[in-house]
Amino acid sequence: MSGRNPLLFTAAGVAAVFVAILVGVIFWVATDSPRPGPFNTAFSLVDDRGKPVDQSLFKGNPTLVYFGYTHCPEVCPTTLFEVAGYLKSLGPEGERLKTYFFTIDPERDTPEIMHGYVTAFTDRITGITGKPEEMKKVIDGWMVHAEKLPSTDGDYHMSHTTSLLLIGADGRLKGLLPYGADPKQAVEQIRSVLSKHT
Repeated sequence: MSGRNPLLFTAAGVAAVFVAILVGVIFWVATDSPRPGPFNTAFSLVDDRGKPVDQSLFKGNPTLVYFGYTHCPEVCPTTLFEVAGYLKSLGPEGERLKTYFFTIDPERDTPEIMHGYVTAFTDRITGITGKPEEMKKVIDGWMVHAEKLPSTDGDYHMSHTTSLLLIGADGRLKGLLPYGADPKQAVEQIRSVLSKHT
């Protein structure tokens, strides 16, 4: 009867743990990192003033896009506050930059609610909402994570991507600004995309 090498089992165990961690990291990145999807996907939505909008929003000007919802307790209001700060820091240099807040909760986020919400931060952010099936086209197109989760009080909250999308004038994703990004670095990243505006 041959003895089994304990080191062999230890190495195999370490390898298994490493693979499990790697898969976990990949999953985490996938749920929080939107990718440049079919940015030409046709959709029909409305802004916070009730004006019809479509996929042309992503072309012609550099844009900052955030997917969130007005009932968000912390991440969304913090992010929009930071966006207002970026716009202020950029000053006239940032006039070409468009900023959009796409709701992932269109059932509750009407144009009126969106308007009151975004203008509380700055008049430079435009809220976008509409029919759930149309919102889903944009969410799926940019591969944004958005999921409805029940809460203990019988209501629900939303799990979602927390990064800002920085999109070039060509409609393509140029980078992500993670939640809690250093303001100076974020402004420099935006400025870099603005400098390449065509």
